[in-house]
Amino acid sequence: MKSKNIKSITIVGGGTSGWMTASLLINKFPDKQIVLVESEDIPTVGVGESTLGGVNYFFYTLGLKDEDWMKECNASYKMSIKFTDFYDKDAGGFHYPFGQPYLEDTLWGLWDWHLMKYKNPDLTWEDYSRCYIPSAALYEQNKISDNENGEFENFAPATDVAYHFDAALLGRFLRDKYAKPRGVTHIFGTVQDVVLGDKGIERVVLEDGTVLSSDLYIDCTGFKSLLLGDSLKEPFISKADVLVNNSAWATRIEYKDKEKELEPFTNGTAIENGWCWNIPLWSRLGAGYVYSDKYVTPEKALEEFKNYLMSDKMVIPRTKEEVEALEFRPIKMRVGIHERTWVKNVVAIGLSAGFIEPLESNGLFSVHEFLFKLVRILSLPKVNQMDKDVYNSSCRGMFENFTEFVSLHYALSHRDDTKYWQDIQERTFSEKMVKLIPDRTVGYFDFQDLYMFKQQYSDPHGGIHFIATGLQYQLLDDHTYAAKKLAYPYQNYNDLNTTIKSKFLNKKNKWMKAAEKAPKLTEYLKNRIYKD
Repeated sequence: MKSKNIKSITIVGGGTSGWMTASLLINKFPDKQIVLVESEDIPTVGVGESTLGGVNYFFYTLGLKDEDWMKECNASYKMSIKFTDFYDKDAGGFHYPFGQPYLEDTLWGLWDWHLMKYKNPDLTWEDYSRCYIPSAALYEQNKISDNENGEFENFAPATDVAYHFDAALLGRFLRDKYAKPRGVTHIFGTVQDVVLGDKGIERVVLEDGTVLSSDLYIDCTGFKSLLLGDSLKEPFISKADVLVNNSAWATRIEYKDKEKELEPFTNGTAIENGWCWNIPLWSRLGAGYVYSDKYVTPEKALEEFKNYLMSDKMVIPRTKEEVEALEFRPIKMRVGIHERTWVKNVVAIGLSAGFIEPLESNGLFSVHEFLFKLVRILSLPKVNQMDKDVYNSSCRGMFENFTEFVSLHYALSHRDDTKYWQDIQERTFSEKMVKLIPDRTVGYFDFQDLYMFKQQYSDPHGGIHFIATGLQYQLLDDHTYAAKKLAYPYQNYNDLNTTIKSKFLNKKNKWMKAAEKAPKLTEYLKNRIYKD
């Protein structure tokens, strides 16, 4: 048994984060006493969930194959995130796909496309991902492939395909089919009292008088943060200064043409006071509107959301009658993170620790990433304060980096058709930039340093180059082009452009032909997962 000074763990709160926590802990530490207590009276957030590629490692660690869980969670596959109208109103969309750019046969890597764009101004910004990501030919045709023959170079389905699923159903599956059968004790009950001591929480008392005492408590109580926030009073660091969205409306929509609407990507569409999500599950669409109540009332936001559902921004617009028949659910969000997420003998996981906002599908990402960090610490022979400090620093750093990455989607936008978007144009996203203080995080400073000063994106494995290019940040302008010609007078840039165009065109045609032979996503899911 690892971490001999932590032999018993009580998880307070169920839902997706609670049962993901219980499942991973019982998998890694089957000899520990693990209890999960949840109230039947407190509903979980439970909207259609969109994930990132890292979730594959979570399922892999649990030993779960797609066939084991997807059918029970109304799940489908996801290969990209599409952002529509984020640059400007009616500007169109671009993809941020999973996987690594295919840079073989390029002259200067990611710089090649920008030279081609400079020489061919009519080239669409959406073309960027098509030139570097072979799987773009698949997801733009609602196709998917196991890539057994390697037609789509650099495309690894095991890591480059994530999921859309019903988060509430995943929680129930992990509870009934994984965690409880492996030994997690499940208690239905509502916490009445949290008794504190020098080491943190001494015991948790339920309404029926049950007393739970453990070496470690894990807070999975959502935005309420019953243990870390309410009981231990750990300060909460708001991110509302750069991410103002704090509310959402969500609904479920039946398919009208499943083959067209079941897309292998999440679509986020910017509208008047925020953005709308489309998450295609196997049997229905999950849709929602993320907005800021500082700019619009809930009633007005609902009206804007309904108008979106009736617009051509949907694959198939709904009629007014169909929209009015839908059930809409309001959601409030707390954007930010607690100063520390492990304090004394309490660790917060999920919404109780922190939340950015739904853009870039970060909700469950922080759950499984924080959990993997926790498992590493609990695998030590003993756990001391230094270990907790390392955990806190690592989680906070990851959260800050992701926060900056998400906020760049707004910071790089040039949309100004409403007060909401106009204020974004005037917002200072980083005081460190204003005060000229270098920053080691990979968000604002990385974009500033690489784009403005070096005219390149040095890390092809990150997402900044996809987002920045999609939001029409061109590495080459007249000034930098003239500088390149002056520095390299022997280079014939017209010939270079012709060569680059030819190579990109050949690769795109090759991938398109391969994609034509691949199955539709609906067909693939029916044959592999939903066989009945």
